[in-house]
Amino acid sequence: MGKFSVTQLRIIFYIQAICVTIFLMGTYLDFTAEGPMTVSAEAKILLRIGVAVGLVVGTVLGWSELRCSIRRSIVTEQKLRAASSAFMEVMAEHFEQWGLTPAESDVALFSLKGMKVNEIAELRGTSQGTVKAQTNAIYRKAGVSGRPQLLSIFIDDLIQDELPAHMPQAAKTA
Repeated sequence: MGKFSVTQLRIIFYIQAICVTIFLMGTYLDFTAEGPMTVSAEAKILLRIGVAVGLVVGTVLGWSELRCSIRRSIVTEQKLRAASSAFMEVMAEHFEQWGLTPAESDVALFSLKGMKVNEIAELRGTSQGTVKAQTNAIYRKAGVSGRPQLLSIFIDDLIQDELPAHMPQAAKTA
């Protein structure tokens, strides 16, 4: 089992909700003994068996889907950690290749995370001018003109030949 579509999960939920409603209505009518119509004992038993089966099946399917969802979540987290680790390795290689100082490496990392100059300066306890000078040194050493180009270097390294098969060959070699 597992990997139900959203529509299938909704159908299972609605079936369970209907079963619970029928079960509660039947129980209420049994206690009041004045239902809109009298139902034979056999019909009540069959109806309750059907409701019980619906509830059991819905519970089992829900539990199964929950387990699959948890497994998918764990796998996704592992893949995210692996991608993050790979990104950090690529970044460290480039920083070393470009000869960035430890301070420049910190600034480059914070910049790649999308932080603004004033945020980086505050975080590092330096002036905005220092961060701007370090940022310019990083761009010069990396041979880029700004943050988008700096980020694209790492993205290119991570996706190298991973372009989808349906893309034109020219895009893969560019």
